[in-house]
Amino acid sequence: MSDQNQVQEQVQENVSELIKVRYDKLAGLQEKGKDPFKITKFDVTAHSESAKAHFESIESTLEEHEMSEKTHLSVAGRIMAKRDMGKASFITIQDQEGRIQSYVRKDELGDEDYADFKKYDIGDIVGIEGYIFRTQKGEISVRAKSVTLLSKSLQILPEKYHGLKDTEMRYRQRYVDLIVNPEVKDTFLKRSAIIRSMRNFLDNKDFIEVETPVLHSIAGGAAARPFVTHHNALDIDMYMRIAPELKLKRLIVGGFDRVYEIGRVFRNEGMSIRHNPEFTIMELYQAFADYNDMMDITEEMIRHVCKEVNGTAVIEYDGVTIDLDKPFARISMVDAVKQYTGVDFRAIKDLEEARAIAKEKHVAFEEHHMKGDILNLFFEEFVEEHLIQPTFLTEHPVEISPLSKRKPLDPEYTERFELFIVGREHANAFSELNDPIDQRGRFKRQEELRAAGDDEACEIDEDFLTALEYGLPPTGGLGVGVDRLVMLLTNSASIRDVLLFPTMKPISE
Repeated sequence: MSDQNQVQEQVQENVSELIKVRYDKLAGLQEKGKDPFKITKFDVTAHSESAKAHFESIESTLEEHEMSEKTHLSVAGRIMAKRDMGKASFITIQDQEGRIQSYVRKDELGDEDYADFKKYDIGDIVGIEGYIFRTQKGEISVRAKSVTLLSKSLQILPEKYHGLKDTEMRYRQRYVDLIVNPEVKDTFLKRSAIIRSMRNFLDNKDFIEVETPVLHSIAGGAAARPFVTHHNALDIDMYMRIAPELKLKRLIVGGFDRVYEIGRVFRNEGMSIRHNPEFTIMELYQAFADYNDMMDITEEMIRHVCKEVNGTAVIEYDGVTIDLDKPFARISMVDAVKQYTGVDFRAIKDLEEARAIAKEKHVAFEEHHMKGDILNLFFEEFVEEHLIQPTFLTEHPVEISPLSKRKPLDPEYTERFELFIVGREHANAFSELNDPIDQRGRFKRQEELRAAGDDEACEIDEDFLTALEYGLPPTGGLGVGVDRLVMLLTNSASIRDVLLFPTMKPISE
């Protein structure tokens, strides 16, 4: 056995022994009728940071004899540090807002309660009733009149030994990650603020928030491989939605002018720092609008959310300064490919010529790929990574845009855009295709691709085509990847850093 393995084994033995001690302490409390797990409630009247801030605001107005009356409170949290000085002790507890110190004296708690208190461990959850004061060293603290054990921690916090540094374990045991890494909690508080800001922005623009089904009978609304499940009562296979798009557009047909939904979608695809099988999307649809309006609302919303959450529209991501205050650049896919490769797809006459230039540039393509598909392959290969500052990439070829309206004067291309920031797609939008005849033709092309083995191609949705036949007004639609936006605004390297519980492969037994 190597020295390193021996050390790890010894550490594990020590941890196991300490855990046994904690179980023994719990048993001792239960024998004395002091089982913490039988406590059902503790009246919390204040939290750490707000309590300290309030004390600072009134401290200069208080006389010493008023302290215990005017700063009385009760706080609760997890013990993160403990310093025993015999007949007095200091502990630091952590709650949702942060940390606060408490000064605990034997003569104020009484002999029995203080003896119990001294056996409390790091990680235990306690409730403290007392009053705020400032110690001789200047730290705002709670002088405890009583300390109640609310939950016994039977595990050892990892920072006690080596810290929670294993990235995979941080994702698997997010609850521990949140306890020992305060910056992780900050990320998720900011995530909540970002989503709240998006909602407020859209609500103030008269969009109506709606909910549409997660279980679909037909997989559609995006090019992605779906998850399949089975409904026992109906005895039919169903799909976890890959996008809410087709349901939301039905609502525009029905007479709603502005709708949006924020919710989970599911795509049975690979995993990476940018991809998780389930993720959050915001989709909106606005009647009587087009993709130019969608560019305007996308730019305005992202700038607004960033300013509201971060206090500025200029941010750092992975060492690069991103200026969301400047007007976002706009460039067509054809022009972007020409800029970075010198290849002008407008001058390419047919599929044969497109395949020839792809071979020349070593761009791999498949037999079913058309000219527009090959243009997109060029973009992904040579351009995408260069779009660092906010850039609207516009006018995608019709072959890769089955739900987008064609450009009236250039029908090979569509009124569509994707927003790229730091080389990643953050939004996808278009003037919605509302011609049911054209839409049926696009669906049939998707059906051919599906029959040829493309399991990301859309199915024909007859009910959606019927809805279009009733009449969909000119409509602009937008989808924003919420997780990627949170990554951007929190400077997070991986999508797993902004998902509380990312998908993980089960640990083998």
